[in-house]
Amino acid sequence: MFGALAARAEDLSKPLLLVASPSLQGPYTHTALLVVPMGNKHVGFILNRSTETRMSSAFPEHAPSAKVMDPIYFGGPEASDALFALLPRDPGQPSIHLFGEVYMTASGKSIDRIIETTPNDARYFAGFVGWMPDELEAEIAKGFWYVGDPDASVVFRKDAGEEMWNDLSKRLGKGRAPRAPGEVDASGTSLAPARG
Repeated sequence: MFGALAARAEDLSKPLLLVASPSLQGPYTHTALLVVPMGNKHVGFILNRSTETRMSSAFPEHAPSAKVMDPIYFGGPEASDALFALLPRDPGQPSIHLFGEVYMTASGKSIDRIIETTPNDARYFAGFVGWMPDELEAEIAKGFWYVGDPDASVVFRKDAGEEMWNDLSKRLGKGRAPRAPGEVDASGTSLAPARG
C-alpha cells in the first residue's frame, strides 16, 4: 500500500531520475536512468552502462569519431542499433528538450555535426528503454525504482558505473527498506536475495 501511495505522489508527467532498488534483479540491476514522458508512454536511457565500443570503432569511416574520448553507453534494449546523443545544450533541430539544458537528438546529421565540432560535449547511447502506458507507474508502485529529480551533472557524470548506482541508491533510497527476496522484479522474475 505504501508503494502505491508513493507512486501516486510521483509526477510522471515530468522527467525523472530512476535508480534501481538494491533487490531489483535482471537486466536493470544496479542501473540509474533518465526517464522522460512521451505522450502516454515513457522513454529513458541507462546512464551507467558504458560499453567497450568506442565511436571510432563503431564508425571507422567517419574520421572525427576518433575525437570522442568516452565509450558508447548502452541506453537500453529498444532500438539498440540506433545512436542517440544527449547534450547539455540545444544542438538545433531535430532535437528534443528533455529537461533544464539537456537535449537529445537521434539525427545522424546532427550527431555527425556534434562529433565534428564539440565531440566530447555529448554522451552517446545505443538504444533506449521504453515503457507502455501505466507500466512505469506500476513498477514504481511495486518498489522497483527509487525516484528523484534529474540533474545534468548526473547525466554527464564521469564515473558513470557501479559507483553512480551506489551513490544514488544511498541518496534516493534513504529510509526505504529493500524489497524481500521472493518478490518479483519488473520483468516478472522472482527476486534473488539482495547482495550486499
